[in-house]
Amino acid sequence: MQYQRLALATSLLAVMLVGCDSSGESIAKVNGKSVTQERFDAYLKFKRVPTQNNQWVSRELDEYLEREGLAGQIEEQGLLPVEQIETEVAEFRKQMLISRYFEEFLRERVTDEAVRNFYATNPDQFQAKKIHVAHILLRTNQAMSEAERQALLTKAQEVYSRANSQEDFAALAEEYSEDQLSAKQAGNLGWLQEGAIDPTFSNKVFAMKAGELSEPLVTPFGFHVVKVIEGPQVIKQPFEAVSGDIRYRLRQEAKQAELDRLKQAAKIERKAPAETEEAAAQSEDDHAAS
Repeated sequence: MQYQRLALATSLLAVMLVGCDSSGESIAKVNGKSVTQERFDAYLKFKRVPTQNNQWVSRELDEYLEREGLAGQIEEQGLLPVEQIETEVAEFRKQMLISRYFEEFLRERVTDEAVRNFYATNPDQFQAKKIHVAHILLRTNQAMSEAERQALLTKAQEVYSRANSQEDFAALAEEYSEDQLSAKQAGNLGWLQEGAIDPTFSNKVFAMKAGELSEPLVTPFGFHVVKVIEGPQVIKQPFEAVSGDIRYRLRQEAKQAELDRLKQAAKIERKAPAETEEAAAQSEDDHAAS
C-alpha cells in the first residue's frame, strides 16, 4: 500500500511539473496541458533511454503520456485526499533533492586526488610498528591452584631451556604449545602490532631483537616462551588497502560539514501556536487592567 501511494505521488509530481512547464517546444497535450520536449528529454535521461534508439524513445513516449493522462484523471476524480497526496509529493521531492544534491556534491568534493592527498599527508595514520614472532603457550586458568601454576611455570622454564640450547623451536612448539593454531605453524604468530596485544607481552617482545628468545612471560592466557623471527619494523599500509576507508571517511566528514552549513544557512522562523499567542495577549491585558 505504501509503495502504491509513493508510485501515485511520483506520477502526480510528474503531472504537476508538466503543468508548470510553460516553456519549450510542445510535443503533446495531456488533459489540456502541454508536454514539452525538454521535460520528456529529462524523463529519458532519468530512465537512461538512449535517444538514438527511435523505437525505444517512441515506446517510452507512449507510456509516459499514458501515465500522465491516467494520473491527471485520477487527480480530477477527487477520490483521494488532495492535501495528503500533495504532502507526500512534497516530501518525496525534498528527499530526492537532498539525496541527489549530496550525490553530486560528494562526487566533486571527494575525488581520487583528494583520497591520495589525504594518504600522502597523513602518513602516521597508515603505518604501525610491528614485530614478527613465534611462541609456545602453556595455558593457565582461574581454577588452577598455586601449586599447579608453579608446576606449569617449571615446565615452561624447561621448554625455554631446551629452546635456548638450540633445540628446534618448531618441534618444541608442536610438542608443547597449547595454542593449537600456531603450534602447527612452528609457533608462528605472524606480524603483531605494537599496543594491539597484551601490554606485558607487547612491552617485552618489542624490546627484543631478531633471533632473541624470551624466558616465560605471564599473560592472562598463560606462560609464553617467545622467539623473535624478525625485529621491530615500521610497516606502512599500501594505498590500495586503505583507499576505501579513506574515501568513506572523507565523504562522511564532507557531508556532515555541508549539512551543518546548509542547516545554518536555512532561514527558519517558527511561530508560536495560536493558543500560546492568545494566552500571551490575554496575560498582557490582565496585567494592564490591574
